[in-house]
This record gives sequence, structure tokens and C-alpha cells, in this order.
Amino acid sequence: MSDSALYKDLKRISQIEDATHRLGAFKTAVGLGGLFLIGVLLFTLTLSGEGDRYWFVVLAGVIGGYMALNIGANDVANNVGPAVGSRALPMVGALVIAAVCEAAGAILAGGDVVSTISKGIVDPGRVPDADTFILAMMSSLLAAALWINLATFIGAPVSTTHAVVGGVMGAGLIAAGPDAVAWGTMQAIVASWVISPLLGGLVAGLFLTFIRAAIIRQPDRMAASRRWIPPLIGMLAASFTAYLIFKGLSHVWRPPLAVILVLGAAAGVATHMAMRPVVARASARLENRRKAVSSLFTLPLIFSAALLSFAHGANDVANAVGPLAAIVHAAQDGDIAAKVTLPLWVLVVGALGIAFGLCLFGPKLIRTVGEKITKLDQTRAFCVALSAAVTVLVASAFGLPVSSTHIAVGGVFGVGFLREYWSNAKLRARPDAEAAPLPAIAPPGVAADGTAVPAPPTHHKRRKAQKRRLVRRRHLQTIVAAWLITVPLSAVLAAGIFLGLRTLIAAS
Repeated sequence: MSDSALYKDLKRISQIEDATHRLGAFKTAVGLGGLFLIGVLLFTLTLSGEGDRYWFVVLAGVIGGYMALNIGANDVANNVGPAVGSRALPMVGALVIAAVCEAAGAILAGGDVVSTISKGIVDPGRVPDADTFILAMMSSLLAAALWINLATFIGAPVSTTHAVVGGVMGAGLIAAGPDAVAWGTMQAIVASWVISPLLGGLVAGLFLTFIRAAIIRQPDRMAASRRWIPPLIGMLAASFTAYLIFKGLSHVWRPPLAVILVLGAAAGVATHMAMRPVVARASARLENRRKAVSSLFTLPLIFSAALLSFAHGANDVANAVGPLAAIVHAAQDGDIAAKVTLPLWVLVVGALGIAFGLCLFGPKLIRTVGEKITKLDQTRAFCVALSAAVTVLVASAFGLPVSSTHIAVGGVFGVGFLREYWSNAKLRARPDAEAAPLPAIAPPGVAADGTAVPAPPTHHKRRKAQKRRLVRRRHLQTIVAAWLITVPLSAVLAAGIFLGLRTLIAAS
């Protein structure tokens, strides 16, 4: 047996072993996730209640736990994916930081009151009775969870809020009719499909362009780093401070916009002053290389991953468990309210479910966002994180409908396509690109067996083949398609589940 054949056989064996290991890890994760849902079931059985609606609460609690698992597996990847892909954080460290911060954000700042209908999609006053309302909310929650589970399986990061909105709309259409749906709000959500990724990509690209011109392309990169990196980190701190107050802490504290801006500016100035000596000391030990510049963004990336996770836990999780809180209120009080008190156990189920889902199933989407779309280093990942904070803050202040998931992923695509443009522009500008002599192109001939021999490729085809692609189009197509079908597919699923549950209950 030749060495090459032996090498191929060993490679096949290695691939089989890797596949077996991944399958075993997946089965273990599914088993642990199942144990979590069994724990939620046992806990909800201990809640006081009686009658048919009591069993609705038990079933809804399990569905809410399943939804939380899927949020952790999918939605949180956007917060830590760039940090992991740039090697600023190892996977285990990212999982621990994100799990702790997500749970802390949900429990500490998740709020006491939540809207029963996410984003005001359906008028609860048009729902006929509490039982119909419970079935509609249960259907919307299960539909959203099923779609997010499928999206995670195919490797597409999607918006949890959009999935819940689609589920509520689909179930609401069947339960209360088309007049109960706020179609203007739905139009704004559809607009966010375009606005969010474009804004995220544009802002991330602008920051990367500035860093490239002001630091990386300078003769003395370390001197430029000492000048510009502290204010950039200060801008990140200012944006995150304002973002946390405006979005993450909005359930427990909602100060005026002027106060938010002042607090954000103060945090930015303080961080800028604190980072100046830190960057100066670190840069003094580094070589004048691009990789050394990237290493200076490592610590800010770690903090940004933690703060994004906390804000996500505080803001988006409450929207996701809103249907569960609505079911609990309707089952216990027998009425339908626009806003309800969010029970602590609902927040705890959401927080723990996100933490378990992230640790058990999250690495797949984290690798997709951080590694598989395009290659990220700390500089590019920093631009994505800064873009996410700045874009969400500014868009929310102006009332623009945006999705934090779409913004973060759009930022990754933005820096990838910008690098691709620069790389191909550099290839086109090479002196030998046009000056290189072309070999003579022979006309098509005939081989000895009588078949035609095609002419060699033209110069244009050779030049086209040289074009570099630094963004994987396959992931772009999958993610965009998943974004476009999230709301309609969740709506169709929720409508089907609602009709099935209503028929099943009527038959019994």
C-alpha cells in the first residue's frame, strides 16, 4: 500500500471518529435538554391550580422551557460569535460568560410587567374568551420554538422576537380574525428585514475603514494605536452604557433620553481616560504588525460579549416568555389583559433554559456566526460589536424597527464583503495584472480519437477565476432565506397548531 493510499484511509477513519463523537455529543445534549424539560414539568405540577386551565399552565410551562432552550441555542450566538471567531474568547469561556450574563439579565432586569401580545401585534380585546386566548398564545409559543429549533439545525441565526411575532399573528388571525391584527406594525417588522442588516453592515464597514486608514495603514501602527484605540473603546463603552439603560434596563428604569446620553458620554470619557495607560503599556511590548494591533481589542471584545448577553437577557427574553406569562394570567384569573405581572418562576425558567440551550446546542451557531461566514480577527470582531451597540441604540432612539440579530449578522457580512472588495481591488491594481504577456491561444482542434479539443480559457476567464471570495455565499443564502420566512412560517405553524388544539379539545 502506498503512502498516499494509507494517508487517505487514515483520513477516512479520522472523519468517521469525528462524526461518531459529534453524534454522541448531540445525543448527550438532547438527553440533558430532555431532563431540563422534565424538571420544568415536575416544577409546574407543584403550582397550585385546578381544572382544565391548570393543565394548560403545566403544558405551557414545558413549551416555555423548550422555547428558552432554543433561544439559548440560536439567538445568543450573535452576542459571542464574533469574539469566539476572532479567538478573543475560547468557546468554553464564551459559553460561561454568556450563560451567566443572560441569566442575570433575565432575572435582575427582566421586569415585573410584560406585554401579553408581543409588540402589540394582536388586539387582546378582540379575542372571544380566555380559553381561546390561552390556546392562541400556546400555539404561538410552540410554533416559534419549533421554527427556531429548525433554524438552529440548518445553521441559520434568526430573530426570536420575529418568530414570536409571526406565531402570535398566525394564531391571532384564526382566533380573532384579520381585523385584530395590527398590520401597520407588521409592515414595520417587514421593513426591519432590510433596514437591520444593511445598517449593521454599513456601520461595521465604516468603523473597519476608519481603523484601517487611521491605524493599520500607518507606518507606526503602535503610535497610531495609542492615539485611536482608547477613544474607540470609549465609544464602545458609551454606546453600551446607553444601550443597557435604554434597552436592557428599560423594564426597571426608564430615564429621559437626555439622562441616558449624559450617562453614556460620562462612561465613554471615563473609559477613554482609563484605557490610555493600558493601551500604552500593552503597545510598548508589541511589534509593529497588524496582528499586534488586533490583540489590543481582545479585552473590549470580552466585555462587549458579556454586556450584549446581559442586555439580551434583560430585553428579548421577556418578549419571548410574554406568551407564557399571558397564559398563566389567563388561566389563574380567567380574563385577558394587555399587560400582566411576570411571575418570577417564568423568568427563572426562561433564564435557566437559555443557559442550558446555549451550553448544550449553542456552539454550532456560534461557530457559524464567528467562523463560517467570513474570517474574523479581533479588529473586525470589534467593529461588529461596536456596530451592534451603536446601530441598535440610534435606531431605537429614532423609532426605526430593527433586529439586534440581523444587525449583528449584517455586521459580520459587512466586514467580510468589505475585505473581499479591498482584496480584489488590490489584485486588479497589480502591475503584472495587465502587463503580463498572454500565451498564444490555439484554435480548437481534433484529438486522435476524433473528439473536439476545446480552446484554452480566455484571459478574461482566467482573470475572473482569480477573483477572491472571502464571504461564503452558501451561508449568506441560507441565513437570508431563513430571515425572510421566519414570520410567515411561524404564522402558518401557529395557525395549524391552534386549529389542531381547538379541534382536539372540541372532540374531547
